[in-house]
Amino acid sequence: MLSRFLRSSQPTVPPGHRVYAIGDVHGRADLLDRLLDTLQRDNADRCAAQTSIVFLGDLIDRGPDSRGVVSRVRAGVDWARTITLMGNHESIMLDVLDGRSEMLAQWLRFGGIETLESWGIDRDAIETCTRDQLLETLRATVTTQERAWFGRLRTNLRMGDYYFVHAGVRPDVPLDKQDDEDRLWIREDFLESRKKHGAMIVHGHSVNSDVENLPNRIGLDTGAYATGKLTAVGLEGRDRWFLSTVPVTA
Repeated sequence: MLSRFLRSSQPTVPPGHRVYAIGDVHGRADLLDRLLDTLQRDNADRCAAQTSIVFLGDLIDRGPDSRGVVSRVRAGVDWARTITLMGNHESIMLDVLDGRSEMLAQWLRFGGIETLESWGIDRDAIETCTRDQLLETLRATVTTQERAWFGRLRTNLRMGDYYFVHAGVRPDVPLDKQDDEDRLWIREDFLESRKKHGAMIVHGHSVNSDVENLPNRIGLDTGAYATGKLTAVGLEGRDRWFLSTVPVTA
């Protein structure tokens, strides 16, 4: 069941633009397909606009089909432009692909085993190969085009009064001075702050049972890989509405 909830807000996107931002997908290609269908129908029901879809990072890991998610996002859609931000999980995978073998164990604990399997690497091989052997196998399996795409991911996007980022921002630091480490990893210092950040922050990374629709930030990570709830926000003018693969209450 899918649901939509409309709420008016003060921040705005540029005139003539409509933006959908999608929270952490984490390998759930099935949910992504459903949500994209819903967004397409929602977009078609509204007046003509320049429509963008912003993925907030963490496309991969934990869920069963990370490669399928990446393929869908790379392919884009014919009714909107797509912009993909880097999450901390993509950052770790890039570190591993770049030869930082010391990061491999951490990545596997973070859900990388499921990602390796989605790229066709057998679990038995994952469990029995040495670290260097597994790294070599991964680097031979991920295509040059896929690797280059990961490397081009940006860490933030500003559109009007909204600032899109994976994890959040450091309070009291100007948005153009933020560190990528914070953009990818920050948690409590950002989540617990009630300060204004110079824009409405739209983020994922920190799981909540439902949308966090707060005066200074919008949190969209509803734990899709485990809950089946993949969530997006729609933004146009001063309007803000939420769409999900299960009902949301924001």
